Formats: sequence, structure tokens, C-alpha cells
Amino acid sequence: MSLQIHDTLKREKVAFIPRNPERVTLYVCGPTVYSYAHIGNARPVVVFDVLFRLLRGIYGESHVVYARNITDVDDKINKAAIEQGVDISVITNHYTDIYNADMATLGALRPTLEPRVTHNMDAIIAQIQAIMENGHAYAAEGHVLFDVESYKAYGALSNRSLDDMIAGARVEVAPYKKNPQDFVLWKPSKTGEPAWESPWGAGRPGWHIECSAMIEANLGLPIDIHGGGHDLIFPHHENEIAQGVCAQHGHAHDGESYARYWMHNGFLDFGKEKMSKSLGNVKLVHDLIKETPGEVLRLALLSAHYRAPLDWTPELLSQTRARLDGLYGSLRKFADVPVREVVVSEGVMAALCDDLNTPQALAELSVLARTLETATSEAGRMMAKSDLLAAGAVLGLLQDDAEAWFKQGASDDLTAEVEKLLKQRAEARAAKNWPESDRIRNALNALDVEVMDSPAGATWKLKGK
Repeated sequence: MSLQIHDTLKREKVAFIPRNPERVTLYVCGPTVYSYAHIGNARPVVVFDVLFRLLRGIYGESHVVYARNITDVDDKINKAAIEQGVDISVITNHYTDIYNADMATLGALRPTLEPRVTHNMDAIIAQIQAIMENGHAYAAEGHVLFDVESYKAYGALSNRSLDDMIAGARVEVAPYKKNPQDFVLWKPSKTGEPAWESPWGAGRPGWHIECSAMIEANLGLPIDIHGGGHDLIFPHHENEIAQGVCAQHGHAHDGESYARYWMHNGFLDFGKEKMSKSLGNVKLVHDLIKETPGEVLRLALLSAHYRAPLDWTPELLSQTRARLDGLYGSLRKFADVPVREVVVSEGVMAALCDDLNTPQALAELSVLARTLETATSEAGRMMAKSDLLAAGAVLGLLQDDAEAWFKQGASDDLTAEVEKLLKQRAEARAAKNWPESDRIRNALNALDVEVMDSPAGATWKLKGK
């Protein structure tokens, strides 16, 4: 089944054909680790985790190399380190660990590679030197700047002309710039900030050069797929292309000599408003996972097509939890049915191969659950359950034990107490001792436990969990 993706540069859906099917490369812009990640930051993580899983399913786990960088030197990092009187590594290591733990709670696999800016300074300096040697950058007052006018294809990704960008420029105007749109590749460090030696003086790289240099050093050019949020198209990814292309000897001016396909996910909105600190609607993943299971957050992030905006509301989370309860309920009902090894169903694969159409894939998941519920033979139930779990795996869903899913947060003591009360309730109901049954029901309610009766017996879950 052919994978079709919407390429931002080509502005259409195209067939994905890897440069080398034995080594499929994917790069996604990662976090700047100075604080906690918000739920908007998590959308590309979850979206491209599904793509990573899909690519591994198509080409084989050992044939897909996924890199997501760590930006571990930055103005905000420097500011925090100076305020706390510590080395920047204390800040960055702390928040990198939290970031990876939080994303794991959302079911995201660790990328194959996690290159860090501070570990790639030699590669960054080498790429800047190559850009200068090829006539596309210049040094001025301790800075190195990319000469935008020297790269005639600048603006192709964002579909902007250079004249329009200059007319509407909101960039730093400095006397040493040839053009207002020229951007920094290297800059002097301020007093007290970390600095690295370079041919242009002690300093540190600009933001854009970090990604293009790490891509070239860790994955090689051209990579197959470059992903990230829609907000990164301009200027970050536009500048990446310019740097990555102009650093190549032979002056290849085709953007595909840097990244062959570009994918961008849409924004997350909050009640039709953008997330911002001024509006007080910033939702940190680290806080959300304390109240809501990570799998609920993951499914919510996948509920809309990745290129479309997603409105993040309490109603979305409650609907998503109910949806997962239904899927896990089907699995719990047939917990004793064995599973056979199968490939992902055609319906789910067709949806995901159609530009990661996760809403359709999730609809197919519900179809598989209904098939499991209505199967009339053991062989039919075994096939349906296997298909459901295989489809869940490629989406990063249904990875929990069904029984454990409904008892999230319940201690061993609480579980033992509930099981004892359920046994007493069953005995009271069998004896038609309704007053005793009512007493036990009230006791369960007091424990915040919801009981679900079925022909197979009573099961339970914690309310609101």
C-alpha cells in the first residue's frame, strides 16, 4: 500500500518514495529545554510518532532512522542558568528528562537519535564555513549572516517573495546587515553566557543553523521527511532549506537536495483562541498527565487530521475518555480470547497511508471493536481482537492492560476493598437481599467506584478516571 503525504513545498499530496528504503530518514524539530512542554508542543510529537510507527511497519524497524533534536543553548536557557547560578547543562538536563518522561506518558516512542546542539558545535561551525565558502554568508562585527539575496529560491516553502518579506519586515535591523532579511548564523555571546571558539570569535550559533547542521551531521543529505509545526514554516524551515542547500558543494539549488518531503501539523486552539500566557490558557503536559491518562491526551491529539486545527476543550477530553473506555471495555470483555500475530488491518493502513488520516483510522478502530463484540465464533473473536490490538499498536493506543485501564490510580488496598464489596453485592443480589445490596452500592459510591454489570459479571472503574 503506497504512502501518500501532503508535501508543504509541493503544496499537494504526493506518493512517498524514500531515497533508500533500507534507511528511511525522518527529522522533527524538538524542544528548547528551559521549561515544561505545553500540550501544543506535544501535538507534533504524537503526530510524527504515528508516522514513525507507520514507516517502521512498512519498511522494517531497523530501516527507519528518526531524529528529534534537543536545543540546549538559547537566550531563555542562558537567562535561567544565570538567575540560578548554575551551568546551562543543569537546566537543560533537568528539563530534557522531564520532557522525555512526559512524552513517554503520551505513548511516544523515543526517537532513534536525539542530537543536542552543544554536542554538534563542530558540525555547526563547519556548515557555516561551507556556506561562506560558497558565497552565501558574510562576517560582520563578530556575527556571521546568511545573505538572503544570494539564494534565489528563498521563500519557496512559505510561498513568499523576497520583495514582500522586505516590505513587511519585522526583523532586527542592524547596521552590519546587507539586507533586513539576512539572518544570523553565528553571534557573539554576552557576558556570563556560554561561548564556543570559532573563526569569527567566541560565541554561539543562531537558532536556524542548529537544525540544518545537525541534520547533515547525523542523518546525511538529503533526508526523506522533515516535520514540525505549521508555525515553523517561516522563518525557521525556510532558513533551514537555504542553509542546507547553500552549504552543499556544487551549488545545488534544489530544495529537495536538503529534504525531499515536508510535513507540518496544524495549531492547537483553546475555545477558538490561541494558547498564550497572557490569556492564561497554557496547558502543560506535566500538569495534564496528573489528572488525565496519557492515552486520553494522545487520542485527543489524534482526533483531528494533523494538518487541521484542533480545538482543545474539556468536552474533547471527556468524549475521548468515553471512547477509550468503550474500546478497552471490548478488550476486557474478551480478555480470555487468545491473540494471534497479524498485520494491521487494510482499513486502518489505508487511512494512515492517506496522509496520516487518523480520524478515519480511529473510526476503523471502532469498527474492529464492534466486530469483536459481535463475533459468533472463537476463531472470529480471536481474529477481531488481534486486528484491534495490531491497529492500536500502530496508533500507539490500547497498550495498557484492559483491567488495569479501568482501575488507574486505585491502590492495592482500595482494589481489595472493592473486590470484597463486589463479592458481597453478588451474594446479596443472588439472595434477593435488596437492602444489603443497596448498602453495598452506597459504600461503593462513597469510594468513588462505578460498577458495570454484564452477563459475565460485574466490573468496575474509578469515576472520573
